[in-house]
Amino acid sequence: MKSKVEYFNPSTLSKPGGHYSHAVVANQLIFISGQLPITRDGQKLTQATFKEQTVQVLENLKCALEGAGGAIQNLLQVRVYVDDIANWPEFNAIYAEWAGNSLPARAVVPTSQLHFGLKIEIEAIAEKL
Repeated sequence: MKSKVEYFNPSTLSKPGGHYSHAVVANQLIFISGQLPITRDGQKLTQATFKEQTVQVLENLKCALEGAGGAIQNLLQVRVYVDDIANWPEFNAIYAEWAGNSLPARAVVPTSQLHFGLKIEIEAIAEKL
């Protein structure tokens, strides 16, 4: 039996910048597209500090999760892209506070420049509530 696929673009997030959805649900799994530090009204936080960008990305991730019927506690896997591995300790501290008792599998991948010159991007997989 083919699973039903649902696409979600919550109003709490800016409109996707390309041909994709912020979240897709299939087989009770939520797949979250890479979230960048972009505000609900579409402002790219290119001049913001790494901390400010990280806080925005995690808020976007939470909005995408909740918009698709999930929650932080249902995260299964998180993939983080940072423009400089030197940002890892600061990211880890902010993330630990945000995630609380949730301990999904995670990878932090250093990259060179990210889209729009931003410093962080996060994608995730979660179980639907």
